[in-house]
Amino acid sequence: MEHVVPPEAAALLARARRVVVVTGAGISAESGVPTFRDALTGLWQRFDAQALATPQAFEDDPDLVWGWYEWRRSTVRRARPNAGHTAVAAIEARLPGTVLVTQNVDDLHERAGSRDPVHLHGSLLAPRCSGCSRPAPLPDVADEPAEGRRVPPPRCAGCAARVRPGVVWFGEALPQAALDRAVEAAASCDLLVTVGTSGLVYPAAEIPRVAARLGATVIQVNPDETPLDAVAEVNLRGPAARVLPALVAAAWGDTMPA
Repeated sequence: MEHVVPPEAAALLARARRVVVVTGAGISAESGVPTFRDALTGLWQRFDAQALATPQAFEDDPDLVWGWYEWRRSTVRRARPNAGHTAVAAIEARLPGTVLVTQNVDDLHERAGSRDPVHLHGSLLAPRCSGCSRPAPLPDVADEPAEGRRVPPPRCAGCAARVRPGVVWFGEALPQAALDRAVEAAASCDLLVTVGTSGLVYPAAEIPRVAARLGATVIQVNPDETPLDAVAEVNLRGPAARVLPALVAAAWGDTMPA
């Protein structure tokens, strides 16, 4: 069913010149990627996702944590970008100066055609050494573990320390370069579109607020109410895979996947 976009939302995008798109877990969840709020399945039901996503958990049981992240990576590899991801890439193609900032650690935006997303929380596809931070190659696809298996992490080719997932764990700071780029983009945009984010995870949740404080208009796309409702000039209720293609089509007349 086609989503109806208010004319004012379409007009805001059509006349925008400097756009920032901020995406959260919701857009990836529509492609079947579990969020941290979802219950784990299978053998992973015994574990708390947030408890596994910490430096201490990796130190205490590196095989368990590496196995869980390898399972997550295999889940992402099986997922496919949805029409919301494609619509974001269409905005970037229409307005080449658009900056995409994502809290997601998958590569669905890249596979949909986005060229240079700012990954605030790192990436499942960029493991690195836990000792010297040297980038490490991804394990072979054939080595992806079944759900619930402990898997010893590989060793760094440089210093022989354990390789860790290239994501930001609870208790760790966001990568400074990515955060600086996101804040600078928000401070200089005239329109920020926030998609599928709860507005609760800081400092990422501050980015739409920075844009609004400095005069930009904020459009929120989310099926649910969030703390960003009060920040957004327009709240578009519904899934990204329906709302974003409709927004692009209403703004520019482009035909987008439904």
